[in-house]
Amino acid sequence: MAAAKRFFDKAMGANRDPDKVATDKSGANRAAMDAINAGREVPILVRQVKYLNNIVEQDHRAIKRLTKPMLNFKSFHSAGSVLAGIELKHMIRNGQFAIDGAEAMSFADQFSTLAGIVRSV
Repeated sequence: MAAAKRFFDKAMGANRDPDKVATDKSGANRAAMDAINAGREVPILVRQVKYLNNIVEQDHRAIKRLTKPMLNFKSFHSAGSVLAGIELKHMIRNGQFAIDGAEAMSFADQFSTLAGIVRSV
């Protein structure tokens, strides 16, 4: 439980406090969130549903499939750049990235627009 509490404290310190947390059926995660909620005015909703966590984990499957052949990244900077590009590609494909005129643009044109690259037609 102590490791799970440290993890949640560190994650909430680096980001804002969540409204909800989806975890698997781990008792340590539930105990850690109960300890955190004990000192809070507005408790964080803990959803312990196996399938909710699996949806989050499955989202990373495509990234794992693309980065595995690369073996290793040479630096944190290059890893961050490559992973940000992969995430952006998935966001564009899923329609989660909105720019003016995106309906008439191809995925490659949308990606280039965000990167600030002018593509000749």
